[in-house]
Amino acid sequence: MIVSPADLSHSELYGILLNSVAPRPIAWVSTISAAGELNLAPFSFFNAVCVNPPLLAFAPGLRAPKSPEGGHGEAKDTLRNVRETREFVVNIVTYELREAMNLTSGDYDPSVNEFEVAKLTPQPSKVVRPPRVAESPVSFECKLHQILDFSTAPTSSSLVIGEIVSIYMNDAHMKDGKLGRNSLDLIGRMGGIQYTRTTQRFEMVRPKVG
Repeated sequence: MIVSPADLSHSELYGILLNSVAPRPIAWVSTISAAGELNLAPFSFFNAVCVNPPLLAFAPGLRAPKSPEGGHGEAKDTLRNVRETREFVVNIVTYELREAMNLTSGDYDPSVNEFEVAKLTPQPSKVVRPPRVAESPVSFECKLHQILDFSTAPTSSSLVIGEIVSIYMNDAHMKDGKLGRNSLDLIGRMGGIQYTRTTQRFEMVRPKVG
């Protein structure tokens, strides 16, 4: 079966992407508005994109139009806050934090503090204004590098690229001065409401060429 994206509805294409481009890491993004309101939300269109400079990127979609006649979607609180303050923190999500992360995924009013909803601790960051999630073992403080707005369509999204300016790593996950890759019980996003736990791992040595 071969299909063209142009022949698919938004939900059909969305389903194909989410079911096949997986598992996807989760960016648990904490932000603060210009008025000082805290926000915390997860995004699974996320990855590390560069080491020099150190860049992370995530793609928040637009909220569906409230009017039945359609129109442009509204920017989510996270995107609006990043535009206002040009700062954010990416916190990683472990299996232990799965329920708290899921609670923060609700489409809450901007006045709602998701830290309070999920009973999480906002820990002051070292460089940026938004706090990190104290319960997360690794957090990346970021300054905005660039925002790419792909379209004003109601189902579109933007790509937020941030430069890492400070990294928090819980000492419990450090070994010989390095972050222990096997100590982080990370989860990933699959399609629909499915997630995966990254505890089954295997190693492969790259072939030597030449």
